[in-house]
Amino acid sequence: MQLFRFRPAPAGSGSLRTAAGRLAIAGSLAISGFWAFWGGIEAFHEGWHLPTWYENVGLTLVQYTAPMLLFVLLSLAALHWPRVGLGLYAALAVFCIGFFGRFTQVVVYFLVLPLLGVGALFFAGRPAPTRRNRMLLAGAPLLVMLAAAAYPAYKTFTRVDDGFRGARLLGEGGARLVWAPEGPGWPQKPAPFAHAADACARLSADGTRLEPRAVNRWRLPTAAECVAAGRRHGRPSGGVWAGPGAQPVYRVQPDKETPLWNPRSPVIYWWTATPAGESRLIYVYDGKLWPKRPGGWYGWRCVRRP
Repeated sequence: MQLFRFRPAPAGSGSLRTAAGRLAIAGSLAISGFWAFWGGIEAFHEGWHLPTWYENVGLTLVQYTAPMLLFVLLSLAALHWPRVGLGLYAALAVFCIGFFGRFTQVVVYFLVLPLLGVGALFFAGRPAPTRRNRMLLAGAPLLVMLAAAAYPAYKTFTRVDDGFRGARLLGEGGARLVWAPEGPGWPQKPAPFAHAADACARLSADGTRLEPRAVNRWRLPTAAECVAAGRRHGRPSGGVWAGPGAQPVYRVQPDKETPLWNPRSPVIYWWTATPAGESRLIYVYDGKLWPKRPGGWYGWRCVRRP
């Protein structure tokens, strides 16, 4: 049984036009499916941190659903009006070049060529605008987004948040640390590594303000200390880290929740003080550790000994 139905093609060109039409729909689904997968995951990974339900739904629709919807609408336009679709795909390719400001290999191979290719295939193949094709182009990406969002949404809606943003004493035995209260030692906006290290060095004893000069009561945590402090539903995750080049192993994967994290903060990445080779430092998110050059912008939470 054929998956797609197409308009009758002129004699001698049917097989090529049919193949081009199928490739057009497949290519369109690949692009919209990618953005559907990305949006479903990121909506609950870095999103869903605003105060109200309505604001979070709005953020999800505008920031994480819009790319998928854009490509769905493009494909439907190309399905009904191939010439218009080709022009729209070409215009979007040109916009991508201008938006990123550079004609690099990444922009060419992952944006410009796929967009021009799909537009050209719709123009050459002219797949029939049947109900089945419309349902496929519009429905498949939506199903991908729902499937991708299912587990991240479950984690987000079941996070523990006791509402306390003060200093915390976490850890066992000699590994116990005081984690700074919300404020300059635990901000809700990211900054470069140098700014984070300076803030910890100048943080007052109670963690509420910055001193004029370094007093070194606080510091950035190491990667191992972040792993050890991981929690899920208020219980220690039992994290063990073998060192740079390896990922931590947990009994239970930690999540962005109290007492360590602020579930209502837009910050999902933290700087650590642990180096990762030449000119790189390790940052932590969702219990995982990754190397990054100090020029990035991440959050942090200062620590000190009890």
